[in-house]
Amino acid sequence: MVGEILGILGKVAGSVADRIFPDPEHELKRIELQQALQAAVLERTSEIERAAAEVVKAEAQGQSWLQRTWRPITMLVFVGLIVARWLGWSAPNLGEAEVLKLWDIVEIGLGGYVIGRSAEKVLPGIVQSLKNN
Repeated sequence: MVGEILGILGKVAGSVADRIFPDPEHELKRIELQQALQAAVLERTSEIERAAAEVVKAEAQGQSWLQRTWRPITMLVFVGLIVARWLGWSAPNLGEAEVLKLWDIVEIGLGGYVIGRSAEKVLPGIVQSLKNN
């Protein structure tokens, strides 16, 4: 009985000691895995943002008037709905949840527009400097 209790206490003490004084090799592996995961997430996020920027850039350079202006017009409509609510002119069925969704859409749309326009202005300079080097 005492042996079992001492065995359990030994395991608990070992577990506590491992947490307080972790094995450097395991800690190093954990840090390396964490860094690799963060790098992969960052790379995927960059790819998604580049793809979104390319879509907006292609739309902005499109041949059709509608293709070039549908995103800004849509954002203006949503902003108009939000401003109308602030001024007290809103549809009777437009509740707080819908207004919050409109805000989300405006934030996403403006984010995509800003990223796309920034990429459109910055990328030619980056490409030119890479060609010069």
